[in-house]
Amino acid sequence: MKYLLIPFLILAFAGCHSGKQPVNEKNTLTAKPLHLTRVEAEKLVKLPLECIHKQYPNKPGEVLTSDKDLKTPRQMHPCFYGCFDWHSSVHGHWSLVKLLKVFPGLKEADTIQAVLLEQISKENILREAAYFKPKLNHLFERTYGWAWLLKLAAELHTWHTPLARQLESNLQPLTDTIVALYKNYLPRLHYPIRVGTHTNTAFGLSFAMDYAQTVQDTAFENLITKRAKDFYLADSAYPLRWEPGGYDFLSPAMEEMDIMRKVLPEAAFKNWLKKFLPELMNKNFTWAPGVVSDRKDGTMVHLDGLNFSRAWCLYGLAKQYPEFGYLVPVANTQMKFSLPNLMGDNYMGGHWLASFAIYALTR
Repeated sequence: MKYLLIPFLILAFAGCHSGKQPVNEKNTLTAKPLHLTRVEAEKLVKLPLECIHKQYPNKPGEVLTSDKDLKTPRQMHPCFYGCFDWHSSVHGHWSLVKLLKVFPGLKEADTIQAVLLEQISKENILREAAYFKPKLNHLFERTYGWAWLLKLAAELHTWHTPLARQLESNLQPLTDTIVALYKNYLPRLHYPIRVGTHTNTAFGLSFAMDYAQTVQDTAFENLITKRAKDFYLADSAYPLRWEPGGYDFLSPAMEEMDIMRKVLPEAAFKNWLKKFLPELMNKNFTWAPGVVSDRKDGTMVHLDGLNFSRAWCLYGLAKQYPEFGYLVPVANTQMKFSLPNLMGDNYMGGHWLASFAIYALTR
């Protein structure tokens, strides 16, 4: 991490992000979600750029079958080897695409384009796709890394530039591989995984649904809709007071709400939400952000990510159904609590938290 960036980012968030924050702002229907500014983007882009080629430290997720499987991260994954692990590298690439898409005049624009073209090359992606072919490797990054790969694919699909068309074409073999893995896996999953970390089923379904709707893959969309209803339609009286868990970076409640918002018609969704999370019907609802007690601990720092992912789910709800606008200040409070920590002094948060913040700020 570059310590000199810390004061600059804090200044970039001055005004709406600075100072000690209350547990919750005054709830109003006129509150606006926090949004990404050019100044913030110029600072945040440094985080994925710094780690996109950073091979070590690295946390591999491979299943080894013999000595010949022992390879460096870059040999194993020629595109997504940086940023500590495969999924973080994937959403690091997504971050670069998103920032350049929203702010094409970024100072680092030329560097970003060069990095994306170098990394997301046809050769690299064919090797990444081939990695999933052996029987033991079809479990790799299921479904968190899969979800972020489809988010990257969807971002490229909706970016109308020659660069995006080239990158989307290069990425397509891996995109197709991940979609096929989803279509094979979801019908066989009997119970949803309700944790607040990588394997959360609702999160994997939610990002996959975004992709399916973006590219108009009706069969995939119908499969996701069916499985979400199978898993969650009968849920009620969720104990929100049990959250967060000590290592959570996803809220099981919010992720479930997020996917059901996408698969249910308005009346059915609102009726379901009233039964599932009755607390959210209270216009005075408040929610304390998750607190990180040790910023050098790679799992405890997850809680900053939790605050960002809570926020993007609440923003999504309020955007689709404006009568829930009173939850925007709740989301803003989650964001403000963790934004000053983005450029901290430890790589364990720095390699991935920017992606979560960028996604929340561009909702």
